[in-house]
Amino acid sequence: MSESAGWEKTGNESLEKGPQEEVGQSCDCTLLGEGEEEEEEEEPDDDDDGESKLCRVCGDKASGYHFNAMTCEGCKGFFRRAMKRHIQFSCPFQNACVITKSNRRQCQACRLQKCQDIGMLKELIMSDEAVEHRRALIKKKKKQVHKEPQLSEEPSLTPQQENLIQELQEAHRKTFDITFSCFKHFRPINRTSSLGRQDYISSTPVSTSHKQPTESQDAGTSSHQTQLPSDSGDHESSSPPQEPSGVFSMLPHIADLSTYMIQQIIDFAKILSFFKGLLIEDQISLLKGATFEVCQIRFNMVFNEETATWECGPLIYHMEDAARAGFLPHLLDPLMKFHYTLRKLKLQESEYMLMQAISLFSPDRQGVSQNKVIDRYQEMYALTLKAHIETTRTGNKHLFPKIIACLTELRTMNEEYTKQVLQIQNIQPDVTPLMIEVFSKDPE
Repeated sequence: MSESAGWEKTGNESLEKGPQEEVGQSCDCTLLGEGEEEEEEEEPDDDDDGESKLCRVCGDKASGYHFNAMTCEGCKGFFRRAMKRHIQFSCPFQNACVITKSNRRQCQACRLQKCQDIGMLKELIMSDEAVEHRRALIKKKKKQVHKEPQLSEEPSLTPQQENLIQELQEAHRKTFDITFSCFKHFRPINRTSSLGRQDYISSTPVSTSHKQPTESQDAGTSSHQTQLPSDSGDHESSSPPQEPSGVFSMLPHIADLSTYMIQQIIDFAKILSFFKGLLIEDQISLLKGATFEVCQIRFNMVFNEETATWECGPLIYHMEDAARAGFLPHLLDPLMKFHYTLRKLKLQESEYMLMQAISLFSPDRQGVSQNKVIDRYQEMYALTLKAHIETTRTGNKHLFPKIIACLTELRTMNEEYTKQVLQIQNIQPDVTPLMIEVFSKDPE
């Protein structure tokens, strides 16, 4: 009997080395350091089945299923060590000890028996070889996790996004000649008139020299050329008196320039595969709604912020040219501001092209029926622009929202431009038929 008790004591001491060690043994790091590993199927108990998350051996707080039973870290480690060391325990009492959190270290035999009674299986304990293999996999995985953030910091365009940009580049270069070498047979430039309608309605003339966003040449040129909106043909509240024909001396030339730009934008849209797949009625609605905006985006590519002029090859335009064509300051001033703001972003050609596509595929244009399809296309172009910026412009995280803000500002001028074009036509009918067709609110 004394021998049995002595053997039991020796066995107990080998597995229970005091409270301080038990805490350490429940720590994964300590166990690994001793050449032992957590069990293979160790999992947290995420099942919300009403089962109490207490150790079924001692009643302590359970950390999950270990070796096929819900146990705490202490009983998990105890069972693993007892099975690996092949120690035989004996109970000094009647083999009926009640195991609790406070007394679980007093009788190893009953504690081990309780582990087996609740279903803990020796077969689920990993071998030393399996432990080493798993440890190596864990280390390898940790290294990969540390490398992943570095890889994610280098964004790239998807093949689909690269194809979208390539198609836009082809369409843009076929339909926009920055030298304006194909702009011929236009009515001559005539700057003999005063600054236009503002003289007749007591408005302050537009100054070309003030470097505020209003688009100087573009307003005069692009304002007409790019005018594309679509929603309104109403006249201004204070309609100017009728004047003899020719009061807006720059109107014939600006109308021809605008018509030239409109034709190029129509050709640009017809090259895009997304656009060609839409209903004809939706194609017309998108063009009527976006022409002004796309024109202004294109004119910004030739805007000189130092001289406040639009350099269209050999032709140079000022904001006063738009005023002499009949446009009013409450359109020209914000238009000039837009051109300064956008030009200061120093956009690349591909970014200008993506801006045009985002503007063209606006699902909320008047008369559009395929809203969801067009909205999806617009989102694809917007995400492509964002990815392009992240790929080519490291550290310039604010550029994308600034571009979107410029598009929003341009959209607010769209309706006013249409109003003024139709009002000018009523005063002096030199606006071309294509401009009337594009800017009219009437359905096609």
